Amino acid sequence: MPTREDLADEAARLRRVRHLVDVATSLIMQAGMTRTEAESLVTGVRSRVLDLFPGAEGTFEIVYAPRFRRIIDEFARPDAASRCVVIPFPQPHR
Repeated sequence: MPTREDLADEAARLRRVRHLVDVATSLIMQAGMTRTEAESLVTGVRSRVLDLFPGAEGTFEIVYAPRFRRIIDEFARPDAASRCVVIPFPQPHR
């Protein structure tokens, strides 16, 4: 049975995770990050979450990955290499 200290420790770690996720989502939505920058940020958050809760990879993928994916798709700028280039139609010779 978990002790009171164990429960308090878990609650503190959960607060930390919520804070990390909230800050990361806010940055992605407001900082004008590229897709690569946003994905790198999420990789760092995932790593930190797994440091706090070892073995929680599946939980992260179910709970947070879809949220981050949606936010990145909506708010992150495309990387420079993936930007579309508009090629003008050739002008007829007159």
